[in-house]
Amino acid sequence: MTTLSADDSYLNHYGFSHDPFAARVPGFKFFPAQRKPVLGQLHHLARYSQLLLVVTGPEGSGKTLVRQALVASSNKQSVQSVVITPQDTFDSNHVLQQVAQALGSPRADFEAIMAQVIQMGLTGQEVYLLVDDAERLTGAAVETLLRLAVGSPEGRPHVFLFGQQSLVGRLEALVEGEERFHVIALQPYELEETREYLAMRLEGAGSGLDCLSEEQIARIHDVSGGWPGSINEAARDELLDAMEHSKAKRSSGLRLPLPMKHVLAVLAVLAVVAVAFLMRGGDPVEPAPSVTSLPLGANPAVESDVQSAQAEAPVPASEEPIVREPLAASGAPELEGDGEEAGDEPAAAPSIPEPAPQVNEPAPAVVEETPAPRASTPEPVSPAEPKAPQRSEPVRQDVAEPAPADSGWYASQPAGHYLVQVLGTRDENNAKGLVRQHGDGYRYFVKQHEGKPLYVVTYGSFSSRNAAVQAIQSLPASLKAGKPWARTVGSVQKEISSNR
Repeated sequence: MTTLSADDSYLNHYGFSHDPFAARVPGFKFFPAQRKPVLGQLHHLARYSQLLLVVTGPEGSGKTLVRQALVASSNKQSVQSVVITPQDTFDSNHVLQQVAQALGSPRADFEAIMAQVIQMGLTGQEVYLLVDDAERLTGAAVETLLRLAVGSPEGRPHVFLFGQQSLVGRLEALVEGEERFHVIALQPYELEETREYLAMRLEGAGSGLDCLSEEQIARIHDVSGGWPGSINEAARDELLDAMEHSKAKRSSGLRLPLPMKHVLAVLAVLAVVAVAFLMRGGDPVEPAPSVTSLPLGANPAVESDVQSAQAEAPVPASEEPIVREPLAASGAPELEGDGEEAGDEPAAAPSIPEPAPQVNEPAPAVVEETPAPRASTPEPVSPAEPKAPQRSEPVRQDVAEPAPADSGWYASQPAGHYLVQVLGTRDENNAKGLVRQHGDGYRYFVKQHEGKPLYVVTYGSFSSRNAAVQAIQSLPASLKAGKPWARTVGSVQKEISSNR
């Protein structure tokens, strides 16, 4: 596993091609929100100003990405960029050595470097000196960079410092009130910009913003304060927490030893058997097992039945595959129905006294701790067997649900196009009604979300992301209230294909 990926379970759970919130990801694009204006300012001031330029922001604010974008957007034919990343106690000699080596200067001193810069200027080449983590520079190194930024009438390098706010105070102490540098402070993202940034990161990993709920997006924005580095950490934590919660929820459903209906049925039968033993009034040795199995002492008949039911769990275990799977698939409403049906089970209990003489015959076996008296317990459980197919019907109906007809339209669109995701609903009739109401351009497809079908309504097909974002502004106010967002057709095609 590299720094460009997360562990397999994380990637497989969400279907990511790589960890979308790693520090460096494949094919990452520069996110222009709140940063593109800064980039334009830096290019403009480098051309028309003679000041040293400083970009400040806290850790994780994106200073390094701005520096990378500045280098990438410079004209390689006319600009030579020298990037310096200082270590601790990085002094002026280290700065001069790195600059001299990058420019091919014969000597690593101020005069030799300036002569090289002037010579390059005569051939039409400018020099950009870019220093990352500039707060690590010593005072002498900062003063040397200020001298280089001033240069001479014949030429000078353009010096850019990227560092934390504390760097500004050190510069002010060195210039003593002179105007020798200009500061640009990076700003955090707004909530909508955070949402767009998350969508870009997730789409780059082959997924979409529907991995996160609106509540999670708002929480990520609040926790991170809108700074991109903190957004990455908060978003990854949210996804990992959601994954663990989902796994815990699934595993907790498997810890139930028996379905509630069977537990109640077994308790009812064992209660009748216990009463039959007591009513026999036989050998006083018979009650001994029930007395020793009571740790609480209250309601001896019921508590002995509870412990007997737990000890006898293997007896009805063969029924679990029939009953438990529909319960897990149908959810809470089915569990409520089970409670009502289980409440009806005691009505069949009066039929038990008939085999009471048979239970009495092996009574001495109770002293020998054999399960003979309990052998009749599966008989009351058997009425639950005809109901198991009825519960399993909703599961089979969900699996047989046909895919929407519009899935063919999505497959026919170019994967690089964009569309607007309007909303997602669990009710297909809602999706159909919205498409009928708004007419042309509106379609829907089905995907699996948390093990259930989700019907997603989309609008249009656009050749660029900007066109899709502009189309959002033309949507009715009722739809814009749902926070629609632009996504690639390719991500939709992947979700449709994974649903088959």
